[in-house]
Amino acid sequence: MTGHRPDPHADLTALATATDRLLADAAALGAADIAAPSRLPGWTRGHLLAHLARNADALVNVLAGRPMYPGEDARNADIERDADRPPAVHLDDLRTASDRFAEAAGRLTDAQWDTVVAFRNGVTGPALAVPLRRWIEVELHHVDLDIGRTVAQLDQAFLHRAPGYLADRYRGHPAVPPLDLRADDGRQWLTGTPAPSGAAAPATALTVSGTPAALVGWLSGRTDGGDLAVDRATSAALPALPPL
Repeated sequence: MTGHRPDPHADLTALATATDRLLADAAALGAADIAAPSRLPGWTRGHLLAHLARNADALVNVLAGRPMYPGEDARNADIERDADRPPAVHLDDLRTASDRFAEAAGRLTDAQWDTVVAFRNGVTGPALAVPLRRWIEVELHHVDLDIGRTVAQLDQAFLHRAPGYLADRYRGHPAVPPLDLRADDGRQWLTGTPAPSGAAAPATALTVSGTPAALVGWLSGRTDGGDLAVDRATSAALPALPPL
């Protein structure tokens, strides 16, 4: 399934709503809550909040044509440095970093949105994909904070965009078999390796079906895929997906 050209301005509007919701929930966290484990192994909620703030700054770098991070060691050190801060400091940092990203994105011209930018690990893409990338960070890490929000509660607007984005991330990945992903609203995405081409799924593709939320949960590693239907004609089970 091929999508239409993304509208970065619409994504920025949706991102602002998601960010406000995240900030409102994070404002209720006390020091003990910040220090408690998140859903991500080895990370507290403080690690997640620090990552979300630094990711906003990293995407400002991307939009400006600079390296996303100085390096993996520096990225990880910044998160560790900031993880144990008081709740009010976390909240202010996340709010101001999110504002910096919104302001930087708001200054881009139509021509600049079409330029190719560089992310981590050699990944490149059009600048107009950056707002969606940030939106996905905010929504999924909100779930990872383990403070009440679940994959099942993700907004329909987000679920309209996220499955295709996640399928694209796995397209051509050598560790992912051919997958024919089918949402119960009629949408379809082909992903995995060898990279599918054309309108029809390869005969060897594993068909995985379910709601958009169920697909997003599994593709993003937030659920085990137990709420998805799998075509087991070849006795195949859901594959273990590598980290994004």
